[in-house]
Amino acid sequence: MRSRRHPLLAAFLATLFALAAGFGLAGAPPAAATAAAPVRIMPLGDSITGSPGCWRSLLWDQLQNAGYTDIDFVGTLNAQSCALTHDADNEGHGGFLATTTADQNLLPGWLAATAPDIVVMHFGTNDVWSSIAPDTILAAYTKLVGQMRAANPSMKVLVAQLIPINPSSCAECAARTVSFNQRIPAWAQGITTTQSPVSVVDQWTGFDTASDTYDGVHPNASGDAKMAARWYPELSALLTRGDPGEPEEPGNGGCSANFRPVSAWQGGYQGEVTVTNTSPTASISSWAVTLALPEGSQLTQVWNGALTGTTVRDAGWNGTLTPGASTTFGFVASTSGSAGTPSVTASCSAS
Repeated sequence: MRSRRHPLLAAFLATLFALAAGFGLAGAPPAAATAAAPVRIMPLGDSITGSPGCWRSLLWDQLQNAGYTDIDFVGTLNAQSCALTHDADNEGHGGFLATTTADQNLLPGWLAATAPDIVVMHFGTNDVWSSIAPDTILAAYTKLVGQMRAANPSMKVLVAQLIPINPSSCAECAARTVSFNQRIPAWAQGITTTQSPVSVVDQWTGFDTASDTYDGVHPNASGDAKMAARWYPELSALLTRGDPGEPEEPGNGGCSANFRPVSAWQGGYQGEVTVTNTSPTASISSWAVTLALPEGSQLTQVWNGALTGTTVRDAGWNGTLTPGASTTFGFVASTSGSAGTPSVTASCSAS
């Protein structure tokens, strides 16, 4: 038998359902708020990054423990051979050269497959080992950054000054690495932009091939810990800063400078200074550290900073520090005294 609905009843029911829907009692449930997409971070490099590249697991652990949980390490490779459970996706290709990667246009495919927001790059060790000229390697860096920006105009890039290497088959590799690393800060300063900043992370200073590698090239557990510790403040600063196009919080911050002796020899020593923004709320845009050196001591070389007398100022690319963020610079000094741990104090001013 065919049922019939009275017109008045149908109108009443339609009105009732409309009212119920307005109060969320009927019909489709309201759409849930869309969660923010995680920040996608690509570790890019060669075997030091990917095979197994256990500094990645330590860095992931540090970020998670600090509350940076809305992140995603990305890459077309995945190595799970490290002790700590972590997001092991990466783009660390064993044996690859930065120059070959650029020449063969390999990076655009990796970028298209993974869509990173940040690239963490330690790349070029095999190029240095192969005695490729620094100008050629830096030209490859420039091409790679261009490809990153073509994929994402707001790409943020952290580029490492390479860890030292001293393989038994390459007596010149140690000096070549130093020579190449010295060129990286000026290159980065020339290519960085507000929308797509390129920052340098000093992975060389304080890294010892004798104690921090198992073969003169690849990090052991100690080396992995040092690499993760160097990446962490720079990467966490990017994660805290958010959109690189956003202005930093105005105001004058304070800073601290902590000296650490690296090594000493008859007639000289090497040191490292960590500069930290001590303000809990304000970013700083520049800093200057004045060093009080032992009597008879004189600075002969500085990296990641600009030297005037005994004052080291930021190099431009590392001047901006968000609240709590740190950066480092290194130096070599001569001394008339005997070898031993130098006594150096450092004071910091910021604006």
